[in-house]
Amino acid sequence: MKQIITDADTIRLTLRRMAIAMFSTVALTAGTLVLAFGTDLSKSISLESVVFASIGIGVAVSGLLTGVLTYRSGTVMKELNQARAHLLRLSHTDQLTGLLNRRGYDTAALAAFAHASEAKMRSAVFMCDIDRFKAINDQFGHEFGDKVLVEISDAIRAFSEENGFLVGRMGGEEFAALMINVTTEQAVHHANALRRICAATEISSDEACAHVTVSIGISSADRDKGLSEMMRLADQALYKAKNSGRNRVAIADTSASAA
Repeated sequence: MKQIITDADTIRLTLRRMAIAMFSTVALTAGTLVLAFGTDLSKSISLESVVFASIGIGVAVSGLLTGVLTYRSGTVMKELNQARAHLLRLSHTDQLTGLLNRRGYDTAALAAFAHASEAKMRSAVFMCDIDRFKAINDQFGHEFGDKVLVEISDAIRAFSEENGFLVGRMGGEEFAALMINVTTEQAVHHANALRRICAATEISSDEACAHVTVSIGISSADRDKGLSEMMRLADQALYKAKNSGRNRVAIADTSASAA
């Protein structure tokens, strides 16, 4: 289908469709008359036959053309909606890892968090970061670094699907996750399980092989906090985990938030 870009394109398409419709009407009408009355133009035909034939032909041609054009319009609308949905998915998806990107995560997490708050369910936020990722890039190259991101993302995705929480890539080597209806103890248990899975994931290529670790910061909604506040506290806890030796889980200091 030719793209419609300018007003002239729209006018040409309209005129072309009008010509097709008029030609189709003439052809269908002529064909139906020939079938009904034959090709003898001198043949006597009653007025009643002409009236009924004209009504029948008009209804049939109108219905047929309307059906064809409606089907065509519906097909175009379906294609437009599919393209719009595809673009929306692309705008909310990280192209390297296939996880939600920051925009997609924020949109989905805000909706999930609001629903959990209304239902009085506790939530927990993870901020997860691959340890010494810059050193990995420097030692093995950016192509291997991308492989690390992809395989760690796959491990995080599989774990999140198994345990029912939302996850996204915030950028670089940092990931965020939202868990609903969990206690702080359950959140810590899940975080440590995820940390061990990542540490056990062997990442290899033709030139290199490595195990990488992750550090995780947790913020749990023990009281009324917004999602952005929970993510800020989880990010602080992540730095705490990094500064404490990496490959560990740290819990946000809620007293600092209160202060």
